[in-house]
Amino acid sequence: MFHVVPWSKLFLVAGSILLIFSSFTGSSLAQENSNSTVQDDALPDAPQPAQIPSSSGNDSQQSGAGTISGTVLDANRDVLQGARVTLAGPSGSPIRSVESGNDGQFALTGLRPDLYTLTVTAPDMNSFTAAPISLHAGETHIVPPITLSVFGGSSSVTVNGSKEQLSKQQVQIALQQRIGGVIPNFYSAYDWNAPPMLAKQKFHLGIRTVIDPVSFLAVAGVAGAEQYVNAFPAYGGGIEGYGKRYGAALANHVSSTMLGRAVYPSIFHQDPRYFYKGKGSVGSRTLYATSTAVIARGDDGRWKPNYSLVLGNFSAAAISNLYYPPSDRGGSLVLLNGLAGTGADAVTNLIREFLLKRITSNVPKKANGQP
Repeated sequence: MFHVVPWSKLFLVAGSILLIFSSFTGSSLAQENSNSTVQDDALPDAPQPAQIPSSSGNDSQQSGAGTISGTVLDANRDVLQGARVTLAGPSGSPIRSVESGNDGQFALTGLRPDLYTLTVTAPDMNSFTAAPISLHAGETHIVPPITLSVFGGSSSVTVNGSKEQLSKQQVQIALQQRIGGVIPNFYSAYDWNAPPMLAKQKFHLGIRTVIDPVSFLAVAGVAGAEQYVNAFPAYGGGIEGYGKRYGAALANHVSSTMLGRAVYPSIFHQDPRYFYKGKGSVGSRTLYATSTAVIARGDDGRWKPNYSLVLGNFSAAAISNLYYPPSDRGGSLVLLNGLAGTGADAVTNLIREFLLKRITSNVPKKANGQP
């Protein structure tokens, strides 16, 4: 017979776990207890486009307008301010021009779907011309970091590092981010133009999240809260009952993290991180934060349904039928906990958006959210 823990107990467990699970930057499905992770973040302001003779002056007013953004670096890999970024259409004629900001970033917004060419120049430095960019409606195309060499040195200008090198850099940045310098905040991206991670790095970050010492402590807290309210009474009491609850909570954390943050993101080519907005009204930021529980940024920069996180929650809930007591198994439990996990992700993202950035260590300098 399907067993449901009384709601009063559920809320007590959830309340005690919420603070603990703000440590997890991934969403950890809590069977009968919504384990929540949270984080708040920020990115640098991108410069406002300064148009030169433009044939698309009304682009920003069009629905489905796209964006091309990126970061310019010098030969020392420091951000380069004041680099001229020029966008040309299929005819080769310049249609838009901006300068990189003091954080090296640029953003060309309100663009119609078309084929574009990007050229970057700076005084006393070699110029850079990107390969043609095919921009789709509503797409945010993120150009890999561009390095300009000093004029008279190398005759060519290259993109800074391979995709794998850039992906590894993103993992290194993520692993340094901790709430209060202790609790992991790995899945918060404060750089709105951050390049995507490859599948290998998604698995690397997922494994590091699972084996982090703070994760084991948080799982211990979950098991203790469940034992206190006698969740899953078939497990019994004492050390044996606590051990069973701990094992189940750990299995929930591992399955939801690896499936929702590594396996499915690799299959669907989606970014497992939460991209801090940090701009706009409280209402717009709230809507954005909660919607990212069901909408994700793809590795191509485009927003799409968050198949990864949603399927990760429901898959972990289904797997839990293998180890939860028979009285706590069944399709109803899978549905309940899958929905609870998705709701917990929305709450987690709210905390990321409004709270965690200010208390997270090693946030990249000048990372202030959306340009």
